Amino acid sequence: MAEKKKKDDNVKLRIRVRAYESKVLDTSVKQIMDTAARYDAVIAGPVPLPTEIKKYTVNRSTFVHKDAREQFEIRVHKRLIDMINPSPKLIDALTNLTLPSGVEIDVKMM
Repeated sequence: MAEKKKKDDNVKLRIRVRAYESKVLDTSVKQIMDTAARYDAVIAGPVPLPTEIKKYTVNRSTFVHKDAREQFEIRVHKRLIDMINPSPKLIDALTNLTLPSGVEIDVKMM
């Protein structure tokens, strides 16, 4: 019979980073990558995910000139980083990392 792999053998850390400004996002991703490289982690990424664009259309006037409208948009840039078999020291270093404001991080253990 074939042996089953244990779930603990291949632990993966998936980091998803989001920000409104791409330059701020790239600097914070570089900071995460440098921290992971210091602890000799196996890294896959950063993978650029599609930019999420939210568009809002607003009337310029209250009740007259319905054809006069303004459009606004918000762009959310995203990156994905995978780390295979991260060490506990690396996880501690990533939790103590100070990133600029406006950068959102989601971390999942798989």
